[in-house]
Amino acid sequence: MTSNVTAVSYGLNVTPTGLEQLRSVLTLQGAAVLSEDTGGDGRYQVHVAGLQLPDATAAGLAGLRHAVAEAAIEGFDTALVPAGLRSAGRKLLIMDVDSTLIQQEVIELLAAYAGKREEVAAVTEAAMRGELDFTQSLHARVAVLAGLPADVVHSVRNEVKLSEGAAELVAAFKAAGHVVAVVSGGFNQILEPIAAELGLDYWQANELEIVDGALTGRVLGAVVDRAAKEKYLREWAAAEGIALEHTVAVGDGANDLDMLGAAGIGVAFNAKPAVRAVADAAVNMPFLDAVRHVAGV
Repeated sequence: MTSNVTAVSYGLNVTPTGLEQLRSVLTLQGAAVLSEDTGGDGRYQVHVAGLQLPDATAAGLAGLRHAVAEAAIEGFDTALVPAGLRSAGRKLLIMDVDSTLIQQEVIELLAAYAGKREEVAAVTEAAMRGELDFTQSLHARVAVLAGLPADVVHSVRNEVKLSEGAAELVAAFKAAGHVVAVVSGGFNQILEPIAAELGLDYWQANELEIVDGALTGRVLGAVVDRAAKEKYLREWAAAEGIALEHTVAVGDGANDLDMLGAAGIGVAFNAKPAVRAVADAAVNMPFLDAVRHVAGV
């Protein structure tokens, strides 16, 4: 038999007991475990199992994912990945930026200079939970920045911290010949140097308007919202000749949902509950490079 699905488990406490629970769930769902391997490092552990699933269609895979999620095995998460994605010669990794590629929300860092950080953070949280229209909420949050000197952008750049494992994740994909992109509801002025430093193939965010050395409280052009993120995924994959089935999308908020849904596998990274509930897989630890194990890179 040939494996058609891979179960990738990763976490801070991948125990024999937990793995036995996982095998029981998989077997009850008709999956045959063909191979097993272990990996990881001092930060987290990884267990990879090659499976033969009788129904490896989207519906069959969704059913298996639901069963594994319902089991609520403690200590680790498990991603169920189509074998074709993991073995693909070229893949596209597309990520959100704020609270995914980087640890912070840039709009909140900027708002701190206007004395509005807590107010803006509350709006950001609601928007990421899907309770507010993203575009309207972005305009409202950016408006509080009106009048700030443009130099605050440089100050915020220096405050931004990559998520743990972010640089390693990008480097691994690039070294293997894959394509790496990011798309953000944040701002080009912050993202540009990060993209250059990491050597990203594609990147897109919103543009803060600056006039006479000051922020106007507006963004230029159409807002990068939920629909735009999916659009860029499709455009960049097509430009590279990569099938959507061979793409991996990572994000944390409601505005990432369309992108996560359209990708070959959508990964919720320390995400809001509404995102975790519908994503194909979830990483619930601070190490972004766990995604490389999901993708088989």
